[in-house]
Amino acid sequence: MDNFTPYSALIGGCLIGLSAALLLFFNGRVAGISGIIVDSFSTEINHRYWRGFFLIGLMLSAAMMNTFFPAAPVTYSRHMLFVVISGILVGYGVRLGNGCTSGHAVCGLARFSLRSAVATLTFMSAAMLTTYIMRHVLEY
Repeated sequence: MDNFTPYSALIGGCLIGLSAALLLFFNGRVAGISGIIVDSFSTEINHRYWRGFFLIGLMLSAAMMNTFFPAAPVTYSRHMLFVVISGILVGYGVRLGNGCTSGHAVCGLARFSLRSAVATLTFMSAAMLTTYIMRHVLEY
């Protein structure tokens, strides 16, 4: 992460907050990505459209950033099986916690949700503890 600057983080955070606020203001919906993905398979057609456009916008914005601001190639320093198992565990945790980081930390905290505050403290603590154990205890 040699290209991190406080300015890029500030701009990115403002854009995430703005997009979450606009979705809530215009659509009355919280920008929790896990819920948007799950509900995009809904049988209600009118609710599927905005979710599909939201997800397409996420992918297009990543492609545009990569086109206009190419970064170093992505490399994995872990075995792919470890990455897959980690992804499955994250998905399970999202369902267990009734939401993901974007839903709880960005949107829930902005609405002063106690449940989101507890969820955010829980997953941030678990992430810090897991990182410490993996890097300093297991040296993986």
